[in-house]
Amino acid sequence: MPRKEEYFDKMAQMVIDEEDEEIADLCRAYLAEGYDPEEAIFKGLIKGMNEVGKLFEEEEYYISDLLICSDAMYNGIDVLTEKMESHQEKNLATAVIGVVEGDTHDIGKNLVKLMLEIAGFKMIDLGKDVPCEKFIDEALANDAKFIMMSTLMTTTMENMKKVIDMLKERGLRDKFIVMIGGGPVSESFAQKIGADAYSENATEAVKVAKSFIGK
Repeated sequence: MPRKEEYFDKMAQMVIDEEDEEIADLCRAYLAEGYDPEEAIFKGLIKGMNEVGKLFEEEEYYISDLLICSDAMYNGIDVLTEKMESHQEKNLATAVIGVVEGDTHDIGKNLVKLMLEIAGFKMIDLGKDVPCEKFIDEALANDAKFIMMSTLMTTTMENMKKVIDMLKERGLRDKFIVMIGGGPVSESFAQKIGADAYSENATEAVKVAKSFIGK
């Protein structure tokens, strides 16, 4: 339905244009049409935030822009989640997620966390600049199935390998599914360091994580 797609485009553009106040009204109008709130989060708000992330990486947007865009996205999410049915399975699995030590860029990590929570995963957010051993300790403490790591810097990618090496040293490698992602990360790098999976973006991360459920 083209009307629904128009809403998605407007939501995405409002996030990009930092319209953090007007977006709530647009989301309410969307819901009044009887459309699916979860679809709007994925195809509208998060699509816009993904574009914001690219603009930030290209240095066209600054931290201040990023914060206002995030406010716009979350203002829209607040409206949409109020009407979401809890029909999806909850607690599909527990995952610890964080940005590796040495990196403080967390926009991508936050999007992945948000989308996985909506999909029914229990997410333990370790934040940014996370020491390697903390990923393992928190995964054990929370009986997690997944360890998820991200970075936006080539200089900290090696810390992903360190976590995997530590798991092997402690005899825990088979206990967790290790997923990695971030700007400089690739499928070939994931294979090289022995990660179980790589996802290019937040949407893909949900599909990849779900593919491991039940295995």
